Amino acid sequence: MNIIDLSLTMRTGMRGIAWDTHTTLAEEGWNSRTLHLYSHATTHMDAPRHFFERGLTIDYQDLNKCIGPAFVVDLGEVAPRQLIGVADLGPLAKKIGPGDRLLFKSGWSKRVDEPAYRDELPRISLELAEFLAAKLVALVGVEPPSVAAINDLEEITAVHRTLLGAGVIIVEGLCNLDQLTQEQVTFIALPLKVEDGDGTPVRAIAIEGDLAGLAP
Repeated sequence: MNIIDLSLTMRTGMRGIAWDTHTTLAEEGWNSRTLHLYSHATTHMDAPRHFFERGLTIDYQDLNKCIGPAFVVDLGEVAPRQLIGVADLGPLAKKIGPGDRLLFKSGWSKRVDEPAYRDELPRISLELAEFLAAKLVALVGVEPPSVAAINDLEEITAVHRTLLGAGVIIVEGLCNLDQLTQEQVTFIALPLKVEDGDGTPVRAIAIEGDLAGLAP
């Protein structure tokens, strides 16, 4: 069994990440920080409330969808602003169905410290979003910080509403997918239980091999 961490490390200077010293070992006897987190910073999960005024909030997210087998869709090295369509699923397009999870491996996370990471991200096309929604997939995970162009309000709204409106969980900002060697892995991404939350950072992992290895 092999566990691969698919989560970006939170660092000062990253968009939406900051912290202050709350106590120190020298002064109060223990170290602690006050964290300031944007709800969609680093590796994170979107709740329907992100794009629907009365949408389901993250504290009511169905955790059954957050854990389970996931197909790894290898897109190769994608181009900036590339539009990912149904054809990019290859033979998998005929296999996927209700409850499936898809992780899109693109290598884009390598650009996390570049302006292009956010401004030139490859994105899920509306065609693909509608296809996945119709298939009733449970979860979609991507390496860029969004499934759609952040600087295009019409596109980002249409793609998010299509997926979230169909009950598809969106996990964005994944990394280390290049370390995955299997076509299917066990995927786990659990959100913080934030009341009325529109999304939260997650710790996402993939497990390759026999899950029996987790037993004591």
